[in-house]
Amino acid sequence: MTINVQYHPWIRSIRQLSMIVLAAVAVALISNHFRPAPLPLIGNWSPEARLTSPSGRQMAISLDEAKNLFQSKGAVFMDARPLEEFTKGHIQGAKSLPWQEAEQRVMDATADLSNDAVIITYCDGDTCDLSKELALLLENLGFSNVRVLVNGWTVWQQAGFPVETGN
Repeated sequence: MTINVQYHPWIRSIRQLSMIVLAAVAVALISNHFRPAPLPLIGNWSPEARLTSPSGRQMAISLDEAKNLFQSKGAVFMDARPLEEFTKGHIQGAKSLPWQEAEQRVMDATADLSNDAVIITYCDGDTCDLSKELALLLENLGFSNVRVLVNGWTVWQQAGFPVETGN
């Protein structure tokens, strides 16, 4: 006696779909392996980990480090947000250097700074890249100690550290 097992059409579809997905994953892994610069399969993708200068130096600074430098007046804070946002509120004593105007205004904003001055750039939001772009610009201009405070405006305010409004 033989048993005739009938497959439902959806079972066959699931099997086919699984094979397609498996083949796609295999092709992706193989092509990544043979890339000139393969992408890491496992890594730290936090905002802080992504802040590495072309020289390989870690650019992120912790809130505690930034606060200590603020209190000792050991750093210059530069706000990369648009001027309207800066005017509504910013870290006390920070300079406004909006990323959109950075190339035109950077020389004026940094005229009184030495190349080894500690500069902390910040903007607002975990995914805001304006502060990173500003930091890279400053580093390209020869400033050797540029750091980025990730989500700077928000974390600074939430910690209750000194802020001010206006220009």
